[in-house]
Amino acid sequence: MRMDKKRRMQRTNPALVILILALIGLVWYFDRYVVEELPIAQAPTPTPTPIPESLELQGDNLVNDGQLHQAIDLYKQAIIASSGAPNLSNLYVKLAHNQILVGDYAAAKTSAENALLLNDQNPRALAELGWAYSFLGNEVEAEKVLQQALSLNPDSVEAHAYYAELLTDQGDYEGAASHSRTAIQLDNQSLVALRSRGYVLYYTGNYEEAALQFEQAIAINDRVADLHQFLGVIYWTVARYDEAIEQLNIADTFDPDNPLPDTYISRIYLGIGEYAKAAQFARSAVDNEPTNPIRYGNWGVALYKNQQYAEAIEAFKYAIRGGETADGELVTGLVLDYDNAEYFYMYGLALANTRQCSEALPIFQALIANVSADEIAVSNANAGIEICEQYVSTNSESVNPAATAEPDSENGN
Repeated sequence: MRMDKKRRMQRTNPALVILILALIGLVWYFDRYVVEELPIAQAPTPTPTPIPESLELQGDNLVNDGQLHQAIDLYKQAIIASSGAPNLSNLYVKLAHNQILVGDYAAAKTSAENALLLNDQNPRALAELGWAYSFLGNEVEAEKVLQQALSLNPDSVEAHAYYAELLTDQGDYEGAASHSRTAIQLDNQSLVALRSRGYVLYYTGNYEEAALQFEQAIAINDRVADLHQFLGVIYWTVARYDEAIEQLNIADTFDPDNPLPDTYISRIYLGIGEYAKAAQFARSAVDNEPTNPIRYGNWGVALYKNQQYAEAIEAFKYAIRGGETADGELVTGLVLDYDNAEYFYMYGLALANTRQCSEALPIFQALIANVSADEIAVSNANAGIEICEQYVSTNSESVNPAATAEPDSENGN
């Protein structure tokens, strides 16, 4: 029998219809009110492993941009990511070099030593270790490792350059000149060679030639704070004050935590009689290094010159007596010697000018007894004593201070 093209409709079961409608309602409720509240499962995001070469390259680029602190962080990351890699010793060398440039000499020493643990025949590591030792004041060890570096590689630009600076510090100017010239001959585009040659020329009194060396170094890389700072000091020495301040401000821009540019600028302004500006920059140096009594001493001198005697006294107290600052920083007071005499007689004069002679006179007497060969200090001490004697004898409320000798404006590192 042939089937019809259309089937006959069957009769609907009421119970089945009710069941289907109930299931549809349940699905709708689950979708509307339950699914939205369930957390969506996230696929785990893989954490990429840093590539040491990429981190090192980024660090190199930051060095070229003058961002040394950031470069140091990247070199540290590269070292962590390079565990066991053959280039690890050289990474430590780069880290040590830039730690020296930012003034972290103890850390640089450790980094250079780590490089030598990995490769004790690495002349660059020995050179950086010697440079770090020289900044830490260990000239014996510095000379020892620099000579080792030169024995391994007589053509090491860095070893010749750093050895030249060390010999300059030791007063061997002939040897220093020889090594600095060798470094330049090996690579006249090396920043450390140009810096070294300029360093030797500066300390042998060849200021204009020294400036040329640092200017050439800056022409190669104008974003290294150390080069601008040294050039600023040279300009200051030859009385090119505006240029000195400009270079030191650039150095401060690239290394804002370094107190030296602000300190030097303050001393320049003191020398040219702009005392308010001198006080401003001296205070910035204090903010950068709040535990260093020298910074408070320089600030006190500027305040005294600006006739802010009460404020100067407070600054000198930290410089000479030490103590805890309002921010909880501990300052150790200075010892009276020829290097620090300026701060003591200025402190005494500030006390004398505010009629606090019972505190001022012992300071003047200590200056005469302990730094008798310092004519400026003794002259100011005697002038201070005269102020107090006049005050006592006349019992006057207003006594003009006697004329005093000016302090050496070059002091104050």
